[in-house]
Amino acid sequence: MCSPDGNLVVSASWDKTVRLWDTSTGKQCGVLKGHTSFVNSAMFSPNGKLVASASWDNTVRLWDTSTGKQYIVLGGHTYR
Repeated sequence: MCSPDGNLVVSASWDKTVRLWDTSTGKQCGVLKGHTSFVNSAMFSPNGKLVASASWDNTVRLWDTSTGKQYIVLGGHTYR
């Protein structure tokens, strides 16, 4: 998923991380850590300031894209 301004790409990973990539260089510019199981999806907010990630740890996490810090953890859902 590409950020609204086209400067970043976000990817979900089997290693329990979310990664941010610079589209102009192709280099990784951030690793978001906190999930305890593999991450199966990640998406930018419409303004590009947050990333939402969903994991098999039954949480959705919101991350601040400028600092890489976790903003909030939403739990309670399960996969069927």
